[in-house]
Amino acid sequence: MSEKYISAKEAAARLNIAEATLYSYVSRGLIRSEAVTARSRQRRYLAEDVDRLVERKAGRRNPEKSARDAARRALQWGAPVLESRLTLILDERLYYRGADAAELARTISFEECAALLWTGDLRAAARLFNQTESLNWEADDQLSTFARLTISLTLAAERDLRALDFNADRLAFTGARILLLLARTLSPIHVDSIAYRLARGWNPDWDDEAAVQAAHLINAALILCADHELNPSSFAARVVAATQATLYGVVSAGLAALQGIKHGGNTRLAVAFLKEVEANGSALAVIRERRQRGERIPGFGHVLYREHGDPRAAALLRLLRETYPDHPYLSVIEATVTAARSSIDRAPNIDFALAALERLLPLPPDSGISLFALGRTAGWIAHALEQYADGNLIRPRAVYTGIQPEV
Repeated sequence: MSEKYISAKEAAARLNIAEATLYSYVSRGLIRSEAVTARSRQRRYLAEDVDRLVERKAGRRNPEKSARDAARRALQWGAPVLESRLTLILDERLYYRGADAAELARTISFEECAALLWTGDLRAAARLFNQTESLNWEADDQLSTFARLTISLTLAAERDLRALDFNADRLAFTGARILLLLARTLSPIHVDSIAYRLARGWNPDWDDEAAVQAAHLINAALILCADHELNPSSFAARVVAATQATLYGVVSAGLAALQGIKHGGNTRLAVAFLKEVEANGSALAVIRERRQRGERIPGFGHVLYREHGDPRAAALLRLLRETYPDHPYLSVIEATVTAARSSIDRAPNIDFALAALERLLPLPPDSGISLFALGRTAGWIAHALEQYADGNLIRPRAVYTGIQPEV
């Protein structure tokens, strides 16, 4: 893994400039830096910013190649392309508006998390979600999760004329109506808390104590899934919001992107993998067989969390252990995590944690990806609110690499 920070001397050498020029780059915001220690006046410089400037200089010498390379990098875990006040991923930790998401998952409700993302004030949840549920469009229970959610959104969008009001003060209320609608689509039982509603609807046989325990974990999962910077579905949502589509259209776009197996759909693959482990009795044997067939192991590894693993998964799995310390299914989860670490050197990601939650409680099929979708809806709406306020159309250019026209 390449170094994250470099010294002033190294940064200046890479750029072939004097250190005084380096400091001017920092003052102009072109290179980020931090103090070496709390008491030191020396600073170190973010290597990726320095390397980006090196590439920019090289691009001036070969602009056509630079444009192709920049386009490729920017759309594949590349440099930041949009400004956002919502989510920060720093030192393999996740923050919503400066607050640690793992801590929020323990201390606030999902509704408060949504309000925090949308308004910056979690206390706004009380007024946002205190709305009469008038959007009661039924969907066939025989349909898939995403079909039911999408149909509910489409029907409600035709009837909710308030969604056409793009006043900043009203948009968050529309967002709350959408979250309540989707929660009702997943579980028709009416209670104040979205998490408790899902727990009660997904397992009516639980007594009060069991339902509260499950709701606590469901609430945490929703919060931990709420946003993840410019992931594919959130980027799709922002692109749609930039066209001035309503929040219903924004969330529909997010759902379409989320269900792909390279995004939220990977949660389904993680569930299937866990079922395979259960049937076999040996996680290591299943991993070995999959690897010998050239298959990947779903639910493990994340490009943004290479060193310590996905903090969302760590937080949710920790809560599972704390809530159900004597549950027999924990042995399956722990054995699978241990086998993956020892054989492929990968830590669990949020897809595995959601799959583990679905299988341990247990919850109905597709509950894991449903939690992903409902939680991330709060993030899609937050990104849309930012994009509405920005007012710009997101319309990148393509670098043409096909047959050139005759001239």
